[in-house]
Amino acid sequence: MMEISPEQARTLAAILTYGSFDAAAAHLSVTPSAISQRVRALEAAVGRPVLTRARPPGLTESGEAVVRFARQLDLLAADLIEELQPEQPRGGTRLTLVINSDSLHTWALAGLAPASDNVQLEILREDQEHSLDLLRAGTAAAAITATAKPVPGCSSSKLGIMRYFPVCAPDFTRRWFGTGVSAATLAAAPVVVFDRKDDLQDRWLRRFSRAALQPPRHYVPAAQEFGDAIRWGMGWGMMPEIEIGEDLATGRLETLSPNADVDVTLYWQQWRRGSAALTDVADAVRAAARVLR
Repeated sequence: MMEISPEQARTLAAILTYGSFDAAAAHLSVTPSAISQRVRALEAAVGRPVLTRARPPGLTESGEAVVRFARQLDLLAADLIEELQPEQPRGGTRLTLVINSDSLHTWALAGLAPASDNVQLEILREDQEHSLDLLRAGTAAAAITATAKPVPGCSSSKLGIMRYFPVCAPDFTRRWFGTGVSAATLAAAPVVVFDRKDDLQDRWLRRFSRAALQPPRHYVPAAQEFGDAIRWGMGWGMMPEIEIGEDLATGRLETLSPNADVDVTLYWQQWRRGSAALTDVADAVRAAARVLR
């Protein structure tokens, strides 16, 4: 029977967190030799490597599972301390979440605020298509993601749909789409893109034109500033329906084409072996997600 000690698991997590055997040894107040011995014993127990020998060290698939185990042990230990010492103030549990920028900007914080009295949150901003890498590696306990299939060791539940529309300022429409929105005008008109992982604009372009267009691009990697760039006429871009209602009503923004939406289904993925704190946060996020479609 495979036996992995908490000490070995936490040692591997420390190597990942601090970037080297020496740094992990300093954090754990042991020698680098002791760190090496624990890793060798862990790999012997697992029967395969848990680290890639690189600078900084990376995790194999088996190593990712062990680090998730270590993080879950820490959550369970925090739950136990709160149960054994109910008179002590709550809020010592730390949770790392991965949330895409648009959700963070529009609805997710409203859900997390009620849970923040009882947990310390570290929120990592990552595109919904790429957030699972952090969850898989054990860096985060939960993620808002566009992927329904759960990563190993995690559960997945649907939150709702974020609907995006291609919008621009009226003056931008007059400058670039005076002859109408077509493949030719879209190929020439500048587009605002969040970052190089953001494919929403290209997704809509392919749907509209049936061709791979390459218009001029402005990259603006912050949710508020992304919207402001579009409002100021730097380009057109895909913005969430729940953010632009007032802009459309007042005429500050207009859509490029009727019924031109792109839907992104969001899911909440979290460790299956959770904790009371993680359950509270998950419940709060699901409640806030009711604003989605």
